[in-house]
This record gives sequence, structure tokens and C-alpha cells, in this order.
Amino acid sequence: MPRATAASVRTQIETGRPDLIYLITGGDEAEKSELASSFTALVDEELRGFNIQRFHAGDMTTGDKLADGVAAIVTAARTVPMLSPRRIVFVMQAEHLIAPKRESEAATGAVEHFEQLVNRPEPQTTLVLVAGNIDKRGRLYKVLSGAATVVECGALQSVGDGERWIKARAAGHEIDPAAVRYLAEQAGPDLNRLRNDVERLLLYGAGRRITIEDARAIASPATLQDQWAMANAIEAGDPAAALRQLALMLDAGGVPEMILGQLGWLVRAKFPALAPRSVRAAIDAVFRTDLDLKRSAGEPRVLLERLVIELCAGRQAAAGSAARRQAGRQP
Repeated sequence: MPRATAASVRTQIETGRPDLIYLITGGDEAEKSELASSFTALVDEELRGFNIQRFHAGDMTTGDKLADGVAAIVTAARTVPMLSPRRIVFVMQAEHLIAPKRESEAATGAVEHFEQLVNRPEPQTTLVLVAGNIDKRGRLYKVLSGAATVVECGALQSVGDGERWIKARAAGHEIDPAAVRYLAEQAGPDLNRLRNDVERLLLYGAGRRITIEDARAIASPATLQDQWAMANAIEAGDPAAALRQLALMLDAGGVPEMILGQLGWLVRAKFPALAPRSVRAAIDAVFRTDLDLKRSAGEPRVLLERLVIELCAGRQAAAGSAARRQAGRQP
């Protein structure tokens, strides 16, 4: 299958004519996550719980687990859609499946089983593999590269690559070529910075032709962000600050699953001391959000915002209880 751009894949999704297998790779985690999420539009929202499944190959750490995981993936792909023309099966961290680190008889059998699915895909299922760095020497990668639509996310090798990325992202907006080139030159190979600059520019120049003066007004050096500011705000019981920091992380290209991992660590490591009575509810909230993300049961931003608010509420309740106990001990 030919290689494709993220923009061309979105066009396929919008027209309802996707290919059967996609391999989404590259170093731009935000672009990969966003593109993968767009496939959910192929299934009506009320039917997604029945027709969308997610698997995480990173959990398949042994040959036996890999064999079980591949069997589940194949079963999901071969299942007839329920009240929908199409099923979507996601395999995240697919590099662990494409090139298993530990070879064994079980792992070899699992790869061969998966190859059978690749060579004879199910016509009513779209299989979406999202991978990081892949060992391209393996047999399965060669099979996939011949059968799947391969999308490379985050490869900016030149100013021209940056210009093409901007034009695709800004489709439907009037923007001067000089502004496009200026942004591409300023960002260089840093795609996260380029994305942030383009998003700010489109907001800044909404409703009119965007000029190079506009580009110069918004383009600025990359700024360091405190990756733990959101967690610190939750510890302080400050939902407004926590939500602001969450928005900054997502706008900067933060991957929802990684942000959820940070929140899970906060609950496990800090809540037993900070909010002992809220630990059980906080753990339940984290697990529910993880499940909702895997099932595509809502927009990732909304799901994470809800979790942040719940965690802040638990911390506030603990702080209020401590304050009341302290007041009761005063003469």
C-alpha cells in the first residue's frame, strides 16, 4: 500500500471510505493520538461501545501474553459489526507486537497468527496500529509495509516539510505564503512548537487573511513548562489552576494516556497521606477514566478534566476535614 499523509487519511475518514489496515508511526505523539482518535467518527457515537476496541501491545510482555493478545485482536477484527457498517480495532504501542523483544516459540506463533490477519484482513473492520520507533528489519514490518497504509507523523526534515505541514493544518484559512515560510523557519524541526504557533496564529487571525505580520506577532521561542504544575495544583486543592495546567499540557501536545499515568501516580503516591478517605474513590475515578479512554467513550480532554475536578474535590474535602479537626482542638 502507498504511504499517506495525515490529511489524506482524514479525507478518507470524512468520506467514509477508509482502508482496511493503517500503520501510524513517527515521533509526534500528539499527531498520532489525534489521527487515531479521528477513526472513531466512522462509527455512530451510540454504537462505539460495541464496535470499537483498543488493545495495548505494551502489556504483552511475554510470549504467552503476546499470543493471548494477538488471539484477542484477531477475534475482535473478525467479529461482525453490530448495527454498524464498520468496526474499528486499535492496537496501541504496536511496536511491541511488530518486533517482540523476547523471541520464543509462543511469540513466533503469535507473529505468524497476526500475519494471517494482515494478509487476509476483514473487509468490515479497520485495523489501526499506532507505533513508536519500529525495528524495520523484522518480517512482520515488511509484511505490514506492503499491506497497510503507512502514515509517518512528525518527520520534519526541512523547511519545505514544515510549510507543507502548515498548509495542511491551515486548510480553509487564507494565509500568506510569507507567513507560512516564516513559521516553518522559526520552528525548524520542532513540530510541537510549530503546532502551537499555528494554532495560536489561526486564533489570532480568525476571519481574515493572515499576514506575515501576524506570524511575527505570535511566533515566539519555545518556553519551558513545569510538567508537574497540574499535580501540584491538585495537591493544593486548586481546581482552576489544575485545569489551566491540564489545558497547557494538552495544547503543547501532551498525550492523554501519559497525563492519565501522571494522575494515577499522584493518587497512588500522594493521596494516602493527603486525602486518605478519598483514596478509594480517586482510584475508582482513575480506572474509570482509563476505561473510557480505551473505549473512546468521550473526548479525552473532557474525560481528563472530569478526573481532575474529582481529584481536587477529594483533596479539598480532606483539607476541610483537617481544618475542622484542628479547630475542634483549639481551646
